[in-house]
Amino acid sequence: MPSLVAPSILALAAVAAGATAAAAQPAMPPVGTHLTVRAEGQVNRVPDVATISAGVVTQAQTADAAMAENARRMAAATAALRKAGLADRDIRTASISLQPQYRYANNQPPVLTGYQASNQLSVRFRDVTRAGAILDALVAQGINQINGPDFTVDQPETALDEARADAVRIARARAEVYARAAGLSVARIVAIDEGGDALPPVRPVMMMARAAAPQAADTAIEPGEQKLSVTVTVSFELK
Repeated sequence: MPSLVAPSILALAAVAAGATAAAAQPAMPPVGTHLTVRAEGQVNRVPDVATISAGVVTQAQTADAAMAENARRMAAATAALRKAGLADRDIRTASISLQPQYRYANNQPPVLTGYQASNQLSVRFRDVTRAGAILDALVAQGINQINGPDFTVDQPETALDEARADAVRIARARAEVYARAAGLSVARIVAIDEGGDALPPVRPVMMMARAAAPQAADTAIEPGEQKLSVTVTVSFELK
């Protein structure tokens, strides 16, 4: 009988040889000239949300007494916040701590002098114009630690879309400059990659009103302006 093995081997060898020859050929270079540009678009907005840390620090001879006094003042403070119209979702316990307090002297062992309790709230004000007056009310209820504020834009997407459009416009204008310098023109956009947005918190100095001072002004909180930015990387084909 005639053998079928030899023709099969020859056919496989021919296929393998063709694949090797194809792999050995250099890859075709991309058509046309490509240019990649990185650009940032930005817009300014007035922040409409302020987040402030407000806390109570108390000291007493015993741990129970320190925690009890702390809880009393914090309960009065949270009640004042709810009375002012703040929603429960905008009042969050950030931290609670209880630490022993010691007196130190040279060549002497530490002496326990009492305990310090701390309770910190994170408070979000959606009406920034009322934040200062509410903080003054909190101080009157026993709050003795305040930090912040951090200002943000509550719904930034519309503003960020404007920044995106601005970034692409800047990238295109920059590509036109490069193209003219090279004696070419921009044919089309090949790819767009967004590098991220930046919404840095704004932290102005906050002046606390003195309750004991006659005719003291309310605490002043000024939101100022915040920059929202988007960075894009755009690839162009030139011709």
